[in-house]
Amino acid sequence: MGIPNQLKNQHLLWRAGFGPDTVPVEELSSDSNKKLIKAIFKASEKVPAYIDVADPAIKEIYQGMEEMYRQKRQLTEEQRKLIRDRSRDGIRALNLTWLNQMVHSEQQLREKASLFWHGHFACRTVNIVHQQQLLDVIRRNALGKFSDLLREVSKSGAMLNFLNNNQNRKDHPNENFAREVMELFTMGRGNYTEDDIKEAARAFTGWGSNASGNFIFRKNQHDTGKKKVLGKTGNFNGDDILDILINHPQTAQYITRKVYRYFVNETENEGQIKWLADRFYKSGYDISALFQDIFTSDWFYDQRNVGSIIKSPVLLIAGIRRAIPMEISNEEVQITLQRLLGQQLFYPPNVAGWPGGKNWIDSSSLMLRLRIPQMIYAEDTLTLKPKDDDDQMMGMKDQGDRKQKMKAFAQKRGGGQVIAATVNWDAYTKLFEKVSREKLLPAISSSVLQTSNSVTVSTLDKYIDNSSRENYIRSATIQLMSTPEYQLC
Repeated sequence: MGIPNQLKNQHLLWRAGFGPDTVPVEELSSDSNKKLIKAIFKASEKVPAYIDVADPAIKEIYQGMEEMYRQKRQLTEEQRKLIRDRSRDGIRALNLTWLNQMVHSEQQLREKASLFWHGHFACRTVNIVHQQQLLDVIRRNALGKFSDLLREVSKSGAMLNFLNNNQNRKDHPNENFAREVMELFTMGRGNYTEDDIKEAARAFTGWGSNASGNFIFRKNQHDTGKKKVLGKTGNFNGDDILDILINHPQTAQYITRKVYRYFVNETENEGQIKWLADRFYKSGYDISALFQDIFTSDWFYDQRNVGSIIKSPVLLIAGIRRAIPMEISNEEVQITLQRLLGQQLFYPPNVAGWPGGKNWIDSSSLMLRLRIPQMIYAEDTLTLKPKDDDDQMMGMKDQGDRKQKMKAFAQKRGGGQVIAATVNWDAYTKLFEKVSREKLLPAISSSVLQTSNSVTVSTLDKYIDNSSRENYIRSATIQLMSTPEYQLC
């Protein structure tokens, strides 16, 4: 027996986006799944607008740096401080601007795929100009050809600097970039040798970027000798290596497996993954076609795949905001929540990105996750403070009066924040206006939760406000969002 149509459509909206927005329950029940799939892909066709939050003064400094270096002039202390301060503020603004796109954009599939690639091509840089360029590369190519996405990411100033390829020169090859391209971006560990990495690193010599983040090929630093990579021999350059990796079927297998674990189920089905990977490879790595194959497959809607994935912190926050429309006046509290829950955009824990799955949950993070809906409802205060991260504190740990600076940072960025959200409850309660009073709780439960283990009515009744129909809907929704079941989608 198949799952109900409403659950089927909600499953699609959670996996191909950030959950349902304010859609009446009867629409989710009656809408054709095929039409919904078509609408989701259609909405994400357009090339997204570039997100530009970088301070013009910083951009001007970066643009003038090449000329400065030629004249053997250094940045002044004032310029360095400006870059540090405005870059930090810029990355926070980039975080919140992109999060708002996830919540409000009709391009749900594009933004969800972009969040996946943001973890796949994990990169940490405090350079706001480079960071927003990389985000643009990912969002533009998120549903295109993987080969284009890989090439553009590999030639971005953010990634070339993060993986030290600006230091990769003939006679002194740096293997970091070549290693991560093979291990994390394409084939996966165990499918190449150390010699393959060494030889590929020689091919990537001379690849770098200027201060503005534009790709530069420094011909005089490139090793022009013959290289042997994955059984192929030639006078290879970096583009040749990327071609060799793309042409290897193992890359399609590796990418498909990661996509499957993220969008379908952490428990892998080898037959389904092989079928998807073969078609992905034959399509020339068409990412959009891969998603079509997933979302139109009957097995995608099997009960085992529904409510099987633990929501990432960003998906949890965005999903709550989509479900109950709200305006948050102190948006920065969302960055504090991201840090406390272990997924701050633009700050992956390492080159492998966020591990996901059960790693999202521990005793403290689960308690906070369960409290978030109540904190929004009651405008409660968030008093927890995230652990310090030197990248995010912009090197303040090692400068001058460490304690004083950390205290100032904590006061500015840390605890004592209220989630000052104004919820449009009228718009939300209207979603259930055609539902009779006795069917209200099952209707709210089926729209909020993606699991078959429904929460018992007797348990919830103790906490639901029965004073009016509106208060009943509000409090029942918040109580359901505060359950462990809501952590799954």
